[in-house]
Amino acid sequence: MSMEDYDFLFKIVLIGNAGVGKTCLVRRFTQGLFPPGQGATIGVDFMIKTVEINGEKVKIDHFGFDENHTFQQRYLIADQYWKKGNGPILFYTGNEGDIEWFCNNTGFMWDVAEELNAMLVFAEHRYYGESLPFGNESFSDSKHLNYLTSEQALADFAVLVEYLKATIAGAQRSPVIAIGGSYGGMLAAWFRMKYPHVVVGALAASAPIWQFGDLVPCGTFFSIVTNDFKKSGVGCSESIRNSWNAIYRLSSTDAGLQWLSSTFHLCSPLKTLQDAAVLKNWLSETWVNLAMVNYPYKADFLQPLPAWPIQEVCKFLKDPSLSDKLLLQNVFQAVNLYYNYTGEASCLDVSQTATKSLGEIGWFYQACTEMVMPLCTDGVHDMFEPQKWDFDAFSEECYRMWGVRPRLSWILSMYGGKNISSHSNIIFSNGDLDPWSAGGVTQNITNSLVAVVIPDGAHHLDLRSRNPLDPKSVQQARAMEISLMKEWIKKARHSH
Repeated sequence: MSMEDYDFLFKIVLIGNAGVGKTCLVRRFTQGLFPPGQGATIGVDFMIKTVEINGEKVKIDHFGFDENHTFQQRYLIADQYWKKGNGPILFYTGNEGDIEWFCNNTGFMWDVAEELNAMLVFAEHRYYGESLPFGNESFSDSKHLNYLTSEQALADFAVLVEYLKATIAGAQRSPVIAIGGSYGGMLAAWFRMKYPHVVVGALAASAPIWQFGDLVPCGTFFSIVTNDFKKSGVGCSESIRNSWNAIYRLSSTDAGLQWLSSTFHLCSPLKTLQDAAVLKNWLSETWVNLAMVNYPYKADFLQPLPAWPIQEVCKFLKDPSLSDKLLLQNVFQAVNLYYNYTGEASCLDVSQTATKSLGEIGWFYQACTEMVMPLCTDGVHDMFEPQKWDFDAFSEECYRMWGVRPRLSWILSMYGGKNISSHSNIIFSNGDLDPWSAGGVTQNITNSLVAVVIPDGAHHLDLRSRNPLDPKSVQQARAMEISLMKEWIKKARHSH
């Protein structure tokens, strides 16, 4: 076997004491086997697990008849646990990034595949990863970006499901459940709403489907972020609140800008007040990201981080009464933990706040068209500088960037806002630590539109792999989710 036989070849080393079950674990993962006893080895086993990476040509425009071109949509399949004939398909509705990254960060699906005898499919969202409708020209202008919408993406998913059922022997009667997190969770819910004949149910994790229009207050999001920091250390949120004026005062002079650049180890030095504003926005996004990934164990979803990272960050932010320079030196220590936990970064880049696997350009375009989610701060109920939601200013920025105007209420018209009680078989899971829960469904709407709340959960913690450090609340959430999915699968089989 040569490396050329595969698109990608990953080598994983499993280390442990003798007789603890390393070989059993590897065989279960790669071959789906449960060895009856321990197998004595020389300490080295070579085994292979294959994940198929495929592509299907789909129409660039599903809703018009003038544009007939197609593009290659990437999807991943794992079927080692699938029961041919009636085993379900768990279909991940890809969101704003590379599908392999989401596949590797959605361990829940891998964990339950064997229990449900399920095939796993991870579908990449158009304009992200390698699924580019116009290749290198996809982001060149608004004409090429015109087909980057949630509606087109959902149609891609529906066509892909029909294609898989038609081409995979034994899949024709397989019930399909949509699963997604964050924007992908919104798509999973909307997929069930718009294509109930294609998917029998949906698990929408951390899906802020109500963060639109005036359905929820625009400030709740940042209040949750603030509360996460307030609960994680005395003086922590107050130190962050006081840091904004400290930056403002220091950035008023060239010497102050130079000091800030040096203290924060910035890759590009600050030269103007506008640069200082960029620094503030970068810090704000960092605090938000920390709230999203405040997991109970080490993880590297957006960045490599320790367990309960906000608690670790708050160890540097205990005294909000310090002088400007001492306070900001502590703020640097805090953000350095987020960006440089591994110690490998030589400088900090204020243009980057998360993994490059996310498609920031595409998402900014979507936010400038239909994904318009109002957010605001007041500096009183949150630890951020006051900033009102200004739709007109946002619209002008979008027009300057892309030559398009956002449609403030289109998502409400398209997907129903809070008027969704006629739909069925959707689980909305949210963690109380996750700021996006502000726009999520946190109470049952009907018996089959179910809310699962995870008090100790950050951003779609329930979709991550099982972990010995998981709080009981997420264990219970997953148990409920699996139970409901089994009900949907059973009902779908009986309907055939």
